[in-house]
Formats: sequence, C-alpha cells, structure tokens
Amino acid sequence: MRHIMVTGGAGFIGSNFVRYMLHAYPEYVLLVYDKLTYAGRLENLEDVAKSYADRYVFVKGDICDKDLVEETIRTHQIDTIINFAAETHVDRSLMAPGSFIQTDVYGTYVLLEAAREFDLERYHQISTDEVYGQVLEGHSREDDPLAPRSPYAASKASGDLMVLAYHESWGLPVTITRGSNNIGPYQYPEKVVALFATNAIDDAPLPVYGDGQQMRDYQHVLDHCTGIDAVLHKGGLGEIYNVGTGSEMTNIAMTKILLATLGKPESLIRYVEDRPGHDRRYALDVSKLRALGWDNAYACDVAIEKTARWYAQNEAWWRPIKSGELYQTYYAKQYAQRLEA
Repeated sequence: MRHIMVTGGAGFIGSNFVRYMLHAYPEYVLLVYDKLTYAGRLENLEDVAKSYADRYVFVKGDICDKDLVEETIRTHQIDTIINFAAETHVDRSLMAPGSFIQTDVYGTYVLLEAAREFDLERYHQISTDEVYGQVLEGHSREDDPLAPRSPYAASKASGDLMVLAYHESWGLPVTITRGSNNIGPYQYPEKVVALFATNAIDDAPLPVYGDGQQMRDYQHVLDHCTGIDAVLHKGGLGEIYNVGTGSEMTNIAMTKILLATLGKPESLIRYVEDRPGHDRRYALDVSKLRALGWDNAYACDVAIEKTARWYAQNEAWWRPIKSGELYQTYYAKQYAQRLEA
C-alpha cells in the first residue's frame, strides 16, 4: 500500500486519519476524495495541504459517481481504498433516511466494484458499533448478529454485508473496523460532545436526551486512527475488528465531565424528549484488535477532557459553522421544541 484513496477524507475521522498517516508513513501518498457535504470541509485539511503538499492530493467527488471514482483510481494509480465516506448522524437519518441508503449502501457498492475492476491491494470499510444494535449486557464481538435499530445503523450494516459478500464471492481483499463513539478535533458540532462543548462555551443549554443514562464508549479519534492502521498492516483479510476503549459511561456522566473541564455550571443541563429508538447501550469487545498489538492511549474521561479543551481553543473553526443558516435551521428543527418543553 503506497497510493491510498481516502473517501470522506475531509470529514471528522477521515481528516484526522489522513493527518496521522502522512506523519506516520513518509513513503505514502494519500488522495482525499470527498464531495464536501455540510460535514466535509477543506478547512479540516488546511494544515495537511501546507505540510504535505508533495504527498497529499484532493479530488472533489461523490462515491456514487462511478465514472469519477474509476477515473481517479486510474489517474492516480491508487492501490488501496479506505472508505470513510458516509452519512453518519442518527438524528439526521430519522429525518431523511434516503440519503443514508444512497451513500452508505449504493456508494459502498460503487467503490467495491471499482476495487474489483482495478484489482486493488486492499479495500477497508469504516463501520460503527451501532450495527450491533443496543447491547444491554456484555460486549459485542465481531461475529455477533447484526441488529441495527436506526436508518443510519441499518445503512452501515448493509454496507458491511456487501463488503463481506465481495470477499466471499470474488476474493476481494477487504477488512472492516467497527468503531465506538469517536470524539476529538474537527467534529461537526451536531454530534453530542462537540455540540455540548460549543453550547457550554456559549452558556447555552445542553439538551440531554431522556434520562441521560444511555451508555457509550467515548473514544478519542486518534485511538481510532491507530486502530485502523493496525488492521491495515496486521489484520487478516475478510476480517472485522472492533475499535474502542472497551469501557463505557453514561451520557450524563460525559456531560458533567465536559462541563467541569470547561468550568461551566451543571445548571446548563436540560433533560429533553428522547429521540425515537434511542439505543440504551453500546459496548465493544476489542480483544481481537488488541491481539494485533494495538492499545488505546486515552481513557473515555481523558478523551472527553481533551476534546472539550480543543473546542475551547479553536473557536475560529466552529464558530462560522454554528452561526451559519444551515446549522441554525437544523438545530431549530432538532431541538427547539424539545428545549421549549
């Protein structure tokens, strides 16, 4: 693997991964292929474009565009695809599920066909712990049945099954990682930690769904990046690997850690109407990945603290997003009635 196409590389996890890989592997060339939706932003890669101009390429494109995907692979001699491109927000999937099917399922199919046609060395799919559904007891293992409970989770599960089918049917060299809740720099402030951090900085209310007792594994994005790295270089073909800390905490505990880090009062917490089908708990067994020699560097509480501080120190990055009409419209639709109630 030397010429890597990172689809969705201008998004949150993708941009962090590109930055990490270019630093870790001086011989690699990374091409970011991204259609720059609301969450994919070239601002996430400004430092990369300056620091790694000789090994970083950007192509604006949709993974559903078969001709452009194939042209990009051919022109830039791509040997590996890592697919971060996806619609990812559960709340948005409840508003408009069709776009999730288009990108997460059909787009995955287009990339797999291209990987097969060009006989690529590796196709790696970025997935999520949400494909397992809620796990009230124990921890999800890679061979557990899939039980998605939101349109987002169902679209990602469908993509995973397609990836595995291409491996079984045509021997395509694939791997899959299923990550827990990622947090860290450059996350669009619709996701809970980024949303709560930026709201708290502005002394705005923090809308906690339901009773706040939902359990999540809050993983720092750099731990996810090193986990993907380990699978790319040490993982078995056709295999799935969970990536997380292996521990979890309640959403209300996360909220209180965040507020304490920012020196803000707990009076900002507002318990609001829960979202439909809200999974009560996710929990991953990460022993298979640890067997490759990987380990996480940050516990959940440390990841939350680091993330909160990043948003406090990088207001110039998120302020234009939150003040924009697109974000304001979404926020009002999602939270206005809940907060009023």
